[in-house]
Amino acid sequence: MSKISAGLVGLASIAMIASPAFAQETTEDRPFSGIYVGAAGGYDVQPNDVGSSVLFDRNLDGRFGDTVLSGNPAGNAFGAGGFCNGRAVNTATGTATAGRGPQNGGLGCRNDKDGWAYYGRVGFDTQRGNIVVGAVGEFGKTEINDSVSAFSGTPANYVMTRSVKWESSIRGRAGYAADTTLFYGTFGAGYARIDRSFSSSQSTNTFTGRGDRNQWGILGGGGIEQKLGRNFSVGMEYMYHQYQDNDYRVRVAGPAGTPFTNATNGGTATGTDLRRSDDKFRWHSLRATAAFRF
Repeated sequence: MSKISAGLVGLASIAMIASPAFAQETTEDRPFSGIYVGAAGGYDVQPNDVGSSVLFDRNLDGRFGDTVLSGNPAGNAFGAGGFCNGRAVNTATGTATAGRGPQNGGLGCRNDKDGWAYYGRVGFDTQRGNIVVGAVGEFGKTEINDSVSAFSGTPANYVMTRSVKWESSIRGRAGYAADTTLFYGTFGAGYARIDRSFSSSQSTNTFTGRGDRNQWGILGGGGIEQKLGRNFSVGMEYMYHQYQDNDYRVRVAGPAGTPFTNATNGGTATGTDLRRSDDKFRWHSLRATAAFRF
């Protein structure tokens, strides 16, 4: 919560500094002018990412799309198990389905987790006739996470997951006010902390993740806001979020001669790098809003 509080204090300071130049006092003929503080909360849903997979760089040349080989004669180590867009369902070691994927008799994957989201916001608008323009800043969190799993014929699974620790945005807003009802669109830049993690059902190899960092993105959407009295308003809002997420790598190392460290069939003894095939983290929000306008 400390990051959220710090973010809201910063946004409030920006709005207060900018208010003399851009904001007007709320009046009956300008019901949407002025500085406001508020909150938004609702439910976030991810688009279907069928076809997502894990990509491999066996010779560590930075180019992904290599085939991990195993067996004699060598064949695709992931040909039997395949991939699925979700978190692998693990069963107890020693059971018939342990580590197996949906293509070779396993239980498959759990769906990606959608979830609740909650944000604080600070903004200011100016109204000229029916036209309203302004800016809004937000800081908050969503509970979604997104996984992809690979299944080798060993059998074993390899799961890459990402989630949002916090998200902030600064957006422009423009709309049409019909008396005390505002219809608006909004678009701007987002900045988020995307957490990545990796897990596997096998312990022969070692797995080292790298590339965590904050990401820039874009947000856009629209909504409706209804004034309730002079200062208070409520509304509904749709928002689309998109972040580039192509930096995270997992180095699979360990004993020489494993499928990931076999230098005799096109790989390297140093190991193999893994990354997700889907390089964008996207989701949709439908949320209620409330604001107090000064």
